[in-house]
Amino acid sequence: MQITTSTVSLTVDDVAASQQFFTTHLGYTEQAAADGFASLTRQDAAVDIVLLVRGTEVLPADQRDQHAAGLILAFTTTDIQDEEKRLADAGVAITMPLCEEAWGERLFQITDPNGVIIQFVEWVTPMTS
Repeated sequence: MQITTSTVSLTVDDVAASQQFFTTHLGYTEQAAADGFASLTRQDAAVDIVLLVRGTEVLPADQRDQHAAGLILAFTTTDIQDEEKRLADAGVAITMPLCEEAWGERLFQITDPNGVIIQFVEWVTPMTS
């Protein structure tokens, strides 16, 4: 098997709101869209995103009413402090401010209009005790 692309499919209540958030603030572009569906991509190593409206009949019956909850969409990035400032300056609420963990992870979080948590991570040299 050879994996050529990775995609995460998120079931949300308002596809247009998430689509606008990801394209406006996170550099995604639309590959395809229809009523209750959007496929988004970036030109780097970020995972592709498919947005499906909750209740859609294209999903098996036991998955239709699920919501993208309990999921953190994490992006490893560079210049994390600048990214947090850029998003805050654009009016995006920082739902977890930039912090650094003892094991060398710097991170912050934002949340899209449908409650999808997006985490930005940058790895630094771990602190020694």
